[in-house]
Amino acid sequence: MRFYLALVGTILMLAQTAPASARDQMKVLVMGDSFMTSNGSDGHAVPHALARDLGVTVKSRAVAGARFGYKLPLTGALGFNISKQYRDGNWDYVVMNGGGNDLWLGCGCMRCQKRLNRLISPDGTQGQIPTAVHRARASGARVIYVGYLRSPGLGSPIEHCKKVGAALEARISVMARQDAGVSFVSLADMVPHGDSSFHSSDMIHPSAKGSIAASKRIAAAIRSAAGQ
Repeated sequence: MRFYLALVGTILMLAQTAPASARDQMKVLVMGDSFMTSNGSDGHAVPHALARDLGVTVKSRAVAGARFGYKLPLTGALGFNISKQYRDGNWDYVVMNGGGNDLWLGCGCMRCQKRLNRLISPDGTQGQIPTAVHRARASGARVIYVGYLRSPGLGSPIEHCKKVGAALEARISVMARQDAGVSFVSLADMVPHGDSSFHSSDMIHPSAKGSIAASKRIAAAIRSAAGQ
């Protein structure tokens, strides 16, 4: 009898001291645009690679072409409005990207100050992006906001977006510094100068290599936030 009582006590003690990730599998939601969905057909999209890297199930609601400014009927239901991709759930982490399509498709990355301000204010406290982040944070989840790839020394169809894109990410970084539960993962230095292997043939979207490399940075941010 004493043996069984001791055994039960040991099991309970181990359960109490085991890390949360061992007791309850981490729940991760991914939101965003085609950066998140690229290479999905061969299982190398960012959510797929992230799930393998972390060893957890990752739910993705990202949609190619999505942006924060979509207001047409049904676009939210279809996921084209990134803000409406969020679904209530017991999420530990919400991995999010977006804003590039708002600038590229919405104003051609030229004279975009008003649209940039609608996305996020200079101090990072107001706008469509902070609103989406705050909603996820209100559920208790940590938010990992992911930046975009660069094409150093190569050029791309969106090369003229570089300046306004950098301004967008600078504001997102300011937002993240104001909340310990928000992390900004920059990919600005990920692609070596003159290396095209991180991009698909259109030089806009990531190749499988690019998606996997980005997911490793995201996974590292999650582990750091989790104290692992």
